[in-house]
Amino acid sequence: MRLHLVNPNSTRAMTELAGRAAARVAAPGTVIDLWTPADTPASIEGYADEAMAVPALLAAIRAAEARGAQAHVIACFDDPGLNAAREVAVGPVIGICQAAVQVAMTLAARFSIVTTLPRSVPIIEDLVDAYGAGRRCRRVRAIDLPVLALDEDPETAFRLLVAEIRAARTQDSAEAVVLGCAGMADLCSRLTAATGVPVIDGVTAAVKQAEAIVGMGYRTAKTGAYDWPRGKRGGLCCEVA
Repeated sequence: MRLHLVNPNSTRAMTELAGRAAARVAAPGTVIDLWTPADTPASIEGYADEAMAVPALLAAIRAAEARGAQAHVIACFDDPGLNAAREVAVGPVIGICQAAVQVAMTLAARFSIVTTLPRSVPIIEDLVDAYGAGRRCRRVRAIDLPVLALDEDPETAFRLLVAEIRAARTQDSAEAVVLGCAGMADLCSRLTAATGVPVIDGVTAAVKQAEAIVGMGYRTAKTGAYDWPRGKRGGLCCEVA
């Protein structure tokens, strides 16, 4: 299958990091196409960044499907533009927050999430609630480190993540921890080994979900909420036969 991995921010190093994580778990025969926009924020850290990233994200999904993409992974934990992306796509579109939360609910009765900045905490809390996991998620924690610092100073990020994961286990009674940023994906195995807690990465979770859904032969529903956007004067209709 052909999988399109979309990084909504414009930092190529983060796209490549997510791509490496995806490649580690992808099934033989899965081709992963990576995409990095040129005109979106360097990192997604808040509602305004999300909004500025969505138009390029939707354009990328349309273009990828024209090239034969069968599924899409949005590699940002805020799941920006997820519902809009599902409107313009034939194949399944998987957000890494939703995927990670679903895996966490399968593996543990209670879990916590560790993200980057405190400003992301309410955004993620609302997403978790929307995904039906509000009671299962004990807490959303933050290491108070900007997204780009994950690549610039990975050892500091690792140290802070270890501390928060251990706190989630002892203070939250969390049985598993979800990493709340795609830029943390390459630390997942080390964090599990260092803390003894199952640590879940949304990029790998989303890739395996995408493969499974395509393998079952399913496509995005095109009646109701995810029907094709209606054509407007001066705009383009996305509907295909």
